[in-house]
Amino acid sequence: MLKRHFSALMLVAMLAPMAAACGGSAIRETIDDATISTRVKTALLNAPNVAATHIDVETAQGVVTLTGTVKSADEEQQAIQTARKINGVRDVRSKLQITP
Repeated sequence: MLKRHFSALMLVAMLAPMAAACGGSAIRETIDDATISTRVKTALLNAPNVAATHIDVETAQGVVTLTGTVKSADEEQQAIQTARKINGVRDVRSKLQITP
């Protein structure tokens, strides 16, 4: 019984570094992207001149994409500037539609 537990423990110890090297960074990146999206959305909700409820935020590898509708070009620029201020954001792409 002890031998079986020791073998299983050794197998886990040998495979853990490989799993971290292969998938660990992808998992970390996904968490970071999700965190960035959440922080951008929160910042947009707190921005005084942005109707954040009409803006969706997606992040991939630190690149934030804003989609949805805004009422003016000024509101679009405010949303972009707000997103750029968030730690971890590498770039912001706007696919926002202006609908007055």
